[in-house]
Amino acid sequence: MAGSLLLGATGCGGEEDKDGIPDDYKVVAGTQLCGGNAVSADAAKALKVITGSSRFEASGEEYSVELAATVLATMYNAPGSRGGDVCRIYTPLGTPDFDLRVTWRQVDPDATGSPSKFTLLKMGEQTLAAADKAYVQFGCKSDKVAGTSEVGHLEVGVERWGMPTEPEGNVEALKDAYATVAHSFSLAMAKELGCADNGGLPANPVLEPA
Repeated sequence: MAGSLLLGATGCGGEEDKDGIPDDYKVVAGTQLCGGNAVSADAAKALKVITGSSRFEASGEEYSVELAATVLATMYNAPGSRGGDVCRIYTPLGTPDFDLRVTWRQVDPDATGSPSKFTLLKMGEQTLAAADKAYVQFGCKSDKVAGTSEVGHLEVGVERWGMPTEPEGNVEALKDAYATVAHSFSLAMAKELGCADNGGLPANPVLEPA
């Protein structure tokens, strides 16, 4: 998936080697993804549990926590604006396709309930983990979050994209892995936004059910 999109985008420019791979194509470790400050060492290990790979396509310049935080701060509370991308993670060319999408959104703190497929964890205001996705909600009080006089309520999600079947493997291990990656991105976003007390998020992922 990622490879075909990438090759399609560069195929007309003549910037490819004989094997069809773009000259600027790079493969990096998990900790180097999405601007280099989003994926902790624990989250990189969790990405291997999720994808089976410890190497990934280098992130495009448009995908970083720094840029996502800037966009969030600008768009927060704007009419019709409730969320956006943080990063996309792809396994390298020549390996099984895997597409993870990391997003942020503004949430209603009074909303209750969660689908039965999720496990509720003790992180932030609410953390939900499943075998193919996880969401961390936290409160952010920061001068950088435009229009927020008190606490802004945000959610960062990590989700496998385009998966037609149920996840394979150890479901509990996958839930922990997705929660670990979502925690890493959430903490990075909270720090980048200057949220007081890092949005109430712990320094390390807490994987015990609430």
